[in-house]
Amino acid sequence: MPFLFRRQTQVIVSNVRPTLPRTDEDVREALRQLPHFRVLLHNDEFNAMDHVVLALLRTVPQLTPERAMAVMIQAHLKGQAEVVICPRETAEFYREGLEHHGLTSTIEPA
Repeated sequence: MPFLFRRQTQVIVSNVRPTLPRTDEDVREALRQLPHFRVLLHNDEFNAMDHVVLALLRTVPQLTPERAMAVMIQAHLKGQAEVVICPRETAEFYREGLEHHGLTSTIEPA
């Protein structure tokens, strides 16, 4: 009579859960650890300067009017300007917002 062998299976159950950020500081630290991207505004010959400044202010909330003006001037004189450095998803959101206003914008790793 042949022997029957039963294969034992080991099931490991882990009670360890991933830790979620608990405070605002934890969230800020988690965001700092994400890869960051540079949002670039490119010059064009179609949009008026005041339209560019307003589009920047409406799209990127942390910009001041003075900073938006400086970004617009640099893009006009140099061909492109850095708008902001932020996590990739936010950078893509800002790029889409600027393009929605008719501006040319790209992102690149910071």
